[in-house]
Amino acid sequence: MSEGFRSTRLADVTARLVDHDWAFPRVHEAAIAAHWQNRIARSPGMFDGTVLLCCAHTVEDGVARLDLFATRYSTFTYYRHVRHADQQIRNAFAAIVPWTADGAVLLGEMGAHTANAGQLYFPCGTPDPDDVRGDSVDLTGSAARELAEETGLVLPAEAETDWIMLEGENQLAFLRPVRFPEPAARIEARIADHLRTEAELELAGMHRVRSAAEIDPARMPGFVRAYLAGVFSRGG
Repeated sequence: MSEGFRSTRLADVTARLVDHDWAFPRVHEAAIAAHWQNRIARSPGMFDGTVLLCCAHTVEDGVARLDLFATRYSTFTYYRHVRHADQQIRNAFAAIVPWTADGAVLLGEMGAHTANAGQLYFPCGTPDPDDVRGDSVDLTGSAARELAEETGLVLPAEAETDWIMLEGENQLAFLRPVRFPEPAARIEARIADHLRTEAELELAGMHRVRSAAEIDPARMPGFVRAYLAGVFSRGG
């Protein structure tokens, strides 16, 4: 797989919430606090809430099974900042990949107040307590929720259910490609209407991609580039 990510096709993704004694926050307490102060100085709207990271995962018979545990967002941001901090801990998240009826992939441009301002992403987010159902974590629901919150889009009734797992850069990106029954221009207009109703925009706007030539190494994270390179090398 290009971009250093390994690709695996899946029929399903399941996750459970577990207790995990992670030494990283204790060992790096002072550095985490200093790093967080620098981050919120640049982006005052950031919130130090609870996020869920992956401490173990398996793939068997087309099903990925994850163990997720809770930590602070400030710890997570510093963990991402430190190269090769702990190979066991992964940032695992799910995202809908919106395909349009006329063959474009839609990506959102992150708003100026966000942690990744200006970057081009599929609508997604690190799982959090809103995704917990008992001792399970609903990654399918997380992906649909992030899509609806950021774009206003609701999945078609007959949406595809298969997943693609991209593994690399201490990430497990679970992507669910879904084709919407409208052309790109119409979907972008609907999203623009949604964004005009938002008081604090997660997204500044949308970008469409139709070929590998439109992959932007400066603004697209590795898992996005890897997915686009893979699908467009196969003809979409």
